[in-house]
Amino acid sequence: MVKLSWYIIMLYIHIFSVVLSIGPYFVLFPLLALIRRAPFEQLPDYLEPFRITVRLTKHAGHVLVATGILLTWITAWTWDTSWIVATVLIMVASLYFIARAFSPLLRQLKAPHEDRDSIVNKLRKALILYVIITLAMMWFMVSKPTIW
Repeated sequence: MVKLSWYIIMLYIHIFSVVLSIGPYFVLFPLLALIRRAPFEQLPDYLEPFRITVRLTKHAGHVLVATGILLTWITAWTWDTSWIVATVLIMVASLYFIARAFSPLLRQLKAPHEDRDSIVNKLRKALILYVIITLAMMWFMVSKPTIW
């Protein structure tokens, strides 16, 4: 019988929360074309997956942070390790970004408007930027580069 250590359990939970924090955003890209063309009455149906995704990734992010703290605590890594500092800085930036990027645009799309294409283009740019930010965090966690 295999004995699972706390480290292995925390690591798997941490990795799973990364997948839940990044993965759902890739599903939203095809939805942008539908949002662009849909009649106004159908928009709520297409905007709901965005709301769900933001909520899911927010909660997955809580698990990600908690398990990251636990993993740092039970391993030899310290809080002044360069890749941990870089990841935390990018994470703080991503929290600020996600709070300002998606919700205002989704609110604009829910209201009657004349320039849906412009709003959808902003939503697409925000989606791309958020994926890049989260993939950068993932790169630091996987490659663990020594910066200083």
